[in-house]
Amino acid sequence: MPETAEAPAQSAGSSAHSANAAAVEKRSFVAQHPIKFIVFLIVLAAAAIGGYRFWLYLGSYESTDDAQIDGDIYAITSRISGTVKSVGVQDNQLAKSGQLLVELDPTDYQLAVDQARAAVTESRSQIAIARPAVPITSVTTESTISNSASDIAGARAAIAAAQRSYDAAQREVDAAQADIRRAEADAAKAQADLVRYKQLVDKDEISRQQYDQAEASARAAIAGVESKKALAESRKAAAESAARVIEEAQARLTQAQNRQAEAQRNRPQEIAVQNAIVTGREATAAHQQTLLESALQNLSYAKILAPVDGIVGKKNVEPGQQVSAGQQLMAVVSISNLWVTANFKETQLKAMHPGQRATVHVDAYDKDFDGEVESVAGASGARFSLLPPENATGNYVKVVQRVPVRIRIKDGQDPNHLLRPGMSVEPQVWLDSK
Repeated sequence: MPETAEAPAQSAGSSAHSANAAAVEKRSFVAQHPIKFIVFLIVLAAAAIGGYRFWLYLGSYESTDDAQIDGDIYAITSRISGTVKSVGVQDNQLAKSGQLLVELDPTDYQLAVDQARAAVTESRSQIAIARPAVPITSVTTESTISNSASDIAGARAAIAAAQRSYDAAQREVDAAQADIRRAEADAAKAQADLVRYKQLVDKDEISRQQYDQAEASARAAIAGVESKKALAESRKAAAESAARVIEEAQARLTQAQNRQAEAQRNRPQEIAVQNAIVTGREATAAHQQTLLESALQNLSYAKILAPVDGIVGKKNVEPGQQVSAGQQLMAVVSISNLWVTANFKETQLKAMHPGQRATVHVDAYDKDFDGEVESVAGASGARFSLLPPENATGNYVKVVQRVPVRIRIKDGQDPNHLLRPGMSVEPQVWLDSK
């Protein structure tokens, strides 16, 4: 029994001795090589810090090699038909904005301008002729109305005067009729006296002289009746003449009233007609002016100018060639407005937004350019392709899509205009930049 209890105690002592020996050995290594241990710790810390910073650097930007420089390419076309008179540039030549590229023969268009200008002059002359007719018509109709009023007043005065003459003549006719009746009564009395005197002279109761006096009185009475009748007829004729004067004055009054009413009724229409004539001629003049401006515009199209500073390319026009409207003659590649189209994977767009700083490495010159994210396309490149994919039909395989991102190259970095659209570039967008 004592031997059995002693064995475990020896085993425990052996284990403790081994651990102590290892600790002593370890302490002896650090103690023996303190500098190596410190260098090891420094290297380990530097590697950890460098690895962390490298990991942060890799996450601070997104890059792609699916990118190229883009720019505006202006198709130079003719807006009119004509014969090419001269060509002022060649392929790959630098053209300045406003520089003459192609000139067409302007003869036909100059003739059209001259013809349109003559038409405008004629239209304006017609307006100058027609415009005074408006106040003239107004004055004429107003004068007609005024004259008609004067004629009406004169006709009424003539009617009144003729009526007075007629009334006086009618009174004279009535007086003459009364005189005739008195003369007839006197003639009848004289005839009766003559008959009585005849009986008495036959009986010799009166003298022949008395009978002759009675006979003369009877003849005088008959002559007086005839005279009174003649005077009455004259006065009746005067009354009838006065009546005719009244009728004529009434006719003149009616005519003047009709003329005045017609002038008053037609005056607005006549003025409106003259105004319409002026308006129509003004419209014709405006139309002719439009034709003149169109002819001048076509004449200006005979000179085809460069829209921007750029490089000429795809020139397919020569002097003497007949060109038609809309025909492309050449292209001008802008060299002042360039950008980068970078097709990033959709998984790279999480932290990307407009305004972030970008670095663009141009392969052709092995040079970096500063830029800025300008915009992100509204759809992936596949959606803008000629035949966009239809994932709803057939077998579907998920493919990481690429979305075009537009990066603007900052001004002043390419003074010699070495960059060209289509050059390959590798952009880096710094995600921590704003």
